[in-house]
Amino acid sequence: MFDKEQQSCICPAEKHLYVKNKNFVTRNGYKAIAFMGKKTECRVCKLRERCLRYPDRTEARQVHFFYGKENSAGSTFIEKMKRKIDSSLGRLIYSRRIGTGELVFAHICSVLGLNRFTLRGKRKVNTQWLLYCIVHNIVKIHRFAPGFT
Repeated sequence: MFDKEQQSCICPAEKHLYVKNKNFVTRNGYKAIAFMGKKTECRVCKLRERCLRYPDRTEARQVHFFYGKENSAGSTFIEKMKRKIDSSLGRLIYSRRIGTGELVFAHICSVLGLNRFTLRGKRKVNTQWLLYCIVHNIVKIHRFAPGFT
């Protein structure tokens, strides 16, 4: 039994199920609230055979109550980025980004030979990447600004 106002659910054995996930969204875009029973209560329940579809494989009762469908426009970051890139202005900006941004990575990897990190850990790798960028900038200054040095 599901109570919308209190956001609670009671199983056929009159035990309260806890909220597993309030913002559950299916692949089809339906929103739901997921409830789950306590394993300790479900394992010894007398109604286990009638309550669960596969009592030999399932540890506890799980119930989903659907209450609507997610908006069709899509609110995820991926959907927003798809819409942004698919616009005419987005295509123009993205095409410029592809043409200029990857030259730096190609120069650092191919020409300078800095194509792998020798350290482990997020902080260490980030520091090593910043050093690679410094080397790239120093090489640019050395080659293209002879009066600067």
